[in-house]
Amino acid sequence: MGKTTGFIEFARNSAPYRNVAVRVLDFHEIYTEHDVSRLTNQGARCMDCGVPFCQADDGCPIHNLIPEWNDLVYRGHWKEALARLHKTNNFPEFTGRVCPAPCEGACVLGITDPAVTIKNIEMAIVDRGFDEGWVRPEPPANRTGRQVAIVGSGPAGLAAAAQLNQAGHRVTVYEREDRIGGLLMYGIPNMKLDKTGVVERRLDIMRSEGVMFVTNANVGNGENGTYDVRSLLADSDALLFATGATVPRDLPVPGNKLSGVHFAMDFLTDNTRSLLNSDLKDGKFTSARDKDVIVIGGGDTGTDCIGTALRHGCRSLVNFELFPPHPIDRAGDNPWPTWPKIYRTEYGHEESASKFGGDPRVFSVSSTEFIGDDGNLKAVRTVDVALKDGRFETIAGSEREWPANLVFLAMGFLGPEHAVSDALDLEYDERSNYRAAYGSYRTSAEKVFAAGDCRRGQSLVVWAINEGREAAREIDRQLMGSTQLP
Repeated sequence: MGKTTGFIEFARNSAPYRNVAVRVLDFHEIYTEHDVSRLTNQGARCMDCGVPFCQADDGCPIHNLIPEWNDLVYRGHWKEALARLHKTNNFPEFTGRVCPAPCEGACVLGITDPAVTIKNIEMAIVDRGFDEGWVRPEPPANRTGRQVAIVGSGPAGLAAAAQLNQAGHRVTVYEREDRIGGLLMYGIPNMKLDKTGVVERRLDIMRSEGVMFVTNANVGNGENGTYDVRSLLADSDALLFATGATVPRDLPVPGNKLSGVHFAMDFLTDNTRSLLNSDLKDGKFTSARDKDVIVIGGGDTGTDCIGTALRHGCRSLVNFELFPPHPIDRAGDNPWPTWPKIYRTEYGHEESASKFGGDPRVFSVSSTEFIGDDGNLKAVRTVDVALKDGRFETIAGSEREWPANLVFLAMGFLGPEHAVSDALDLEYDERSNYRAAYGSYRTSAEKVFAAGDCRRGQSLVVWAINEGREAAREIDRQLMGSTQLP
């Protein structure tokens, strides 16, 4: 694959983001235009390694045919590369933007040198496919007469819908928000994933292929304006829950109900909705302008809160992380091809450093109290901690207070909301997720399946696509007795 000596001749050269001083002034995507010469050289670095770990279990959950489309890009066969990419991935324009790229962590070249820029190549292939008009609606030739209802329009629900529709089933996706996309629409900010130019572009393809979408459809027990989930099941040949893990992890310390303490996803959702509705002119969002902001929790959601607050024009910004920083290089107990747990500087950290002169992260710190004045947040009290034998110990005399008008809790999610499904008396596992075995995706109720974060717990977009595709295969098998879906 690629050029035989490419990995020797060419160094890793990732596509740069837009200039940091410019991009923080808007909510446009942070990415630069695709450089064909750079991408061709990166495709040439693919090693013909014999066993492509990049597409194996430690690499890509959807088993993208990465060496094949790397080689095709190197040779200039972009349309053929798009066909190979779409063979395993319904939405490469999403994963090419927001996936952390475990494939690169498992790249064989990464044993001794920086990995191939797989994520850059993936994004460029699909973007060119749309630009060239190669991505077109492909409705199924025949319909089976079967009807499938999907609750939730995030990456798992959309992947399942796309696959089941291609199998000829009638698919209706129910979404409680006012726009389709779930996490893709409201959980990831526009500067990472453009809603009109990228998300809606794919949704338009799916609509043209025959997938039906229903918005403002809050599914539940039929009371208080909700859709009755029992009626949905009765009217369908199969029902798939793909609702995500949307119950946020709270921080149970004094003052956590003060005005100014927000869950991260509420902050991001309101901001994106206001951006799409009015370019933030309606004021229906929490503004960080001229505020002292603290983000509690790392990960992508925390970084997205940082980037959003900076674009509002916050006065100061600090990011608390409970754990110590990862090492610069892989530790001895973190060997290739497992995901490299190393110190990374993400786009939001770079932006904050540019504005305030340093990385916003403060490691090994625990928040112990939110301090208020007349019900409004004014400070956060913390204590430093040390991780010993898997347990955190507080460090005496390390108490501090930090000025704060806004705090965003970005500490992950506990599981799915059960109001949508309780009427079906489904079984849940010990973490409150839907009990459904990986590979079968069948819940304890007949004709009811579950996939994505609501089944496996909080995870990656690429894992949600994997589960949506596999759940579609099992639903098709149940409906038809056999299946040809991958």
